[in-house]
Amino acid sequence: MRIGVITFPGSLDDVDAARAVRLAGAEPVTLWHADHDLRAVDAVVLPGGFSYGDYLRAGAIAARAPMMRDVVDRARQGMPVLGICNGFQVLCEAGLLPGALTRNSHLHFRNRDQRLRIERADTAWTSAYTSGQEVVVPVKNGEGRYVASPAELERLEGEGRVAVRYVGGNPNGSLRDVAGVTSEDGRVVGLMPHPEHAVEDLTGPSTDGLGFFTSVLTGVVAA
Repeated sequence: MRIGVITFPGSLDDVDAARAVRLAGAEPVTLWHADHDLRAVDAVVLPGGFSYGDYLRAGAIAARAPMMRDVVDRARQGMPVLGICNGFQVLCEAGLLPGALTRNSHLHFRNRDQRLRIERADTAWTSAYTSGQEVVVPVKNGEGRYVASPAELERLEGEGRVAVRYVGGNPNGSLRDVAGVTSEDGRVVGLMPHPEHAVEDLTGPSTDGLGFFTSVLTGVVAA
């Protein structure tokens, strides 16, 4: 299984994401944002950090990168894509996920271990969990507040497209405690917390995040 990890100028967690992919049992494949070659990967991870052009709006310019045009095309054909933190912002700006990520409501950067509840355990990136399961994964963001119009939020709730929700306190003011959402087909997931920082006992608060990366292995094989 080959899982691409895209690096943008300013990406901080691409190496961590690649390590998580490797620990999950897949082969990480490095992808550069300016290239037009997905290198025959089976799935793609957009890691956290920062992307060039964030001063305009987080992820807005990165979403137009050559590699992202290929990702959008393949995602619409069913390729699984996971966006973490800045990657979530890029997926929203690219139109693969609804809503937007804005400045934290308290205007401060937030970095802490965060409890999450898995709301959807049938997406390409969450099938290793059970619905309602609580996990602990770090968050670290300054623009992590998920927003959408009231009608859009109602639609997402009605369609069961909130994949992950904050519990035990909302770190950034996200509407309805949304920590992650999924596409209609469950193949694309955006997540503000960082599961790649919770894959080893030595370095993380738990190993709860590894399931996001093992999930896709089963999903791709099944497909």
